[in-house]
Amino acid sequence: MKTYSVKLTDIKREMHVIDATDKILGRVATEIASLLMGKHKAMFSRSADVGDSVTVLNAEKVQVTGKKPQQKNYYRHSNYPGGMTTTPYEKMMKEHPDRIILFAVDGMLPQNHLHDRMMKRLKVYAGPVPVSANAKQAVEEQVEVKKVLTAKSVIKKIRVKQEVVAKKEGKR
Repeated sequence: MKTYSVKLTDIKREMHVIDATDKILGRVATEIASLLMGKHKAMFSRSADVGDSVTVLNAEKVQVTGKKPQQKNYYRHSNYPGGMTTTPYEKMMKEHPDRIILFAVDGMLPQNHLHDRMMKRLKVYAGPVPVSANAKQAVEEQVEVKKVLTAKSVIKKIRVKQEVVAKKEGKR
């Protein structure tokens, strides 16, 4: 039995819409991260980007447990001496509730060359944004166009490799 390796033509991306109303932050972030990685698919591979697109609605209504609303902080640094900035959870929730979910999911994804591609497929909205049929169709068309372009580029690379091999064999 041969080991199965994922091909670009085998990847079928779906669009998931998750409502974060009254859900626990960590549990929602875990669910989103596994969808972005593609762990729910039979063809899952850590070295290939096989995950789906995820849209999160009502990020401002996500819940945290215990004393986290008062104790949790978000940190960033400007790379200058003394440039540490601390933002409390409550302030972040008022100003940028979508970033709370983005940071939680960002920390749960693998830190490798696929990380940025996975994060691009995550859209987070603070409030209830209606997802119309037209928007879904436009997203699906964009994904199909990208698949066709990448498949064409892969075929082109294969042809170039075959030509190089043919030239090497001709010299022998």
